[in-house]
Amino acid sequence: MSIRTQPIVFLLAAAGGSVCAQDWPQWRGPAADGVAPQQEVPQHWDRDTNVKWRTPLAHAGNGSPIVSRGRVFVTMPEDDEGKGRSLYCFDRKTGEQQWVRTVRFEEAMPTHETNPHCSTTPASDGERVVVWHASAGLFCYDHGGELLWQRDLGEFRHQWGHGTSPILHDGKVLLHTGPGQQSFVAAFDLEDGATAWRTDEPSQLTPEQVEKKRLAGSWCTPIVRSVGDRDLVLCGQPTRVVAYDVADGGIVWWCSGVSSSRGDLTYSSPVVTDAVCMIVGGWVGPSLGVRIDGEGDVTESHRVWHQPETITNCASGVHVDGAIYIPDMRSIVSCVDAASGETLWRARVGRGNTWGSFVHADGKLFLTNQSGTTRVLEPNRERKVVLAENKLKEQTNATPAISEGEIFLRTFDALYCIAMP
Repeated sequence: MSIRTQPIVFLLAAAGGSVCAQDWPQWRGPAADGVAPQQEVPQHWDRDTNVKWRTPLAHAGNGSPIVSRGRVFVTMPEDDEGKGRSLYCFDRKTGEQQWVRTVRFEEAMPTHETNPHCSTTPASDGERVVVWHASAGLFCYDHGGELLWQRDLGEFRHQWGHGTSPILHDGKVLLHTGPGQQSFVAAFDLEDGATAWRTDEPSQLTPEQVEKKRLAGSWCTPIVRSVGDRDLVLCGQPTRVVAYDVADGGIVWWCSGVSSSRGDLTYSSPVVTDAVCMIVGGWVGPSLGVRIDGEGDVTESHRVWHQPETITNCASGVHVDGAIYIPDMRSIVSCVDAASGETLWRARVGRGNTWGSFVHADGKLFLTNQSGTTRVLEPNRERKVVLAENKLKEQTNATPAISEGEIFLRTFDALYCIAMP
């Protein structure tokens, strides 16, 4: 494995200090929950309207953009087999490419045709940017593109490929490495990449299920929430929800009930309110809500609701004022009461399939489908209210990033900055 460095087109001044308050520094924003700081953002756009810049991308990818200290970062494969896996850096004002760092990984790894390699989203603290290239390793660069450290964590093989993203918390890189036979949640020191802790998730498959090739795996990117004097890493695993102590990786509690007759699968990230964590099982799996203040096996004591079958979703939902808004793959949105699990309404919001996750900003909900159409919805517990429909007519599976009143969208063809005139 080697690192190939391409020429730097423009070099920005080295960033210092902490993350800007309105940066979008990791998967699903500052708190990894899909919520942007309150700010006025565009509600209407298309290919000719409110596009500040459009930068073409050479290859398709599912990873979402992040925005940090004047830069936009996104991952992209250099070939269909993922033998070249890259992190790109662009100027947020102009869309000009600043640099690209490419990791070579010569073994062709399996993935699904809908999931190109480099489907992860990077994370940055304003000075460093971390990217997870699955079997090719975990890498940390400074904002000028200099490699600071790298970690080879082994091989991660699954027929549908990978998709989890690192998140940053309190000087640590938190990473869930599923899916595959080797699956664990770990914390690494952001300064030097040293392992702070690692907690493996044992496979729950029986020998008979392995022989019959039962579908199993988790593509869940975790979220951190404070409970009392402890910070917990909440992650959906193939058969259960697990809460890890950020300090040492110890399992504080777990709740069963994620798997279904079709498989042991989790695609989306948890949605967390002040008291309840919601997770959705993959491929028409169940959804459940569990109180986050428990200890040990809380399946009986803290699981407050459980719906045995839901429509398949790859996207993650968002919590607004006691309601959780979550899309399924068919562009049907459900509004769920977080406390009871009751579906308040369910409605199709447009044609086409959806993999992109909800973002909440400026008092509105933004949802991008696979054809590049972003619908703007009103958070409303009573009924569906679509405020706008914005078409780019380019395929995408990514989630928008929102920073300082601008929207950054990644399609299979280009990277966009949407801004007010």
